[in-house]
Amino acid sequence: MSGVITKFAVTSMVMWMVPVAIVYGFYYEMFPGVSQMSSSTQTLVSGFLAVISVNLVIGFYICMAMKETPHQEPQPDPTFLANAKASINQPTSSQVSDDSRGKGKVE
Repeated sequence: MSGVITKFAVTSMVMWMVPVAIVYGFYYEMFPGVSQMSSSTQTLVSGFLAVISVNLVIGFYICMAMKETPHQEPQPDPTFLANAKASINQPTSSQVSDDSRGKGKVE
């Protein structure tokens, strides 16, 4: 269980740090070619890249979660199973009345 929490915590931190680093890098013109862009273009590109980076991190987290193997196969509650089987085997009152009305009539 602690592995799941650790993965979630690391992914959450990366999901916050990467977009902030992208916006920071564009604002202080740390990426090549950014100085040639207008201010509004820098803002738009940094925003788009920040949003895309968050989606990539979320996708990576989902892939990690899907590849994780369960430690044990989940087992259903035996009481619930017994009640479910009993409810399937007993007919409801509407089924009994419908069957008794429809079988004897021939039109």
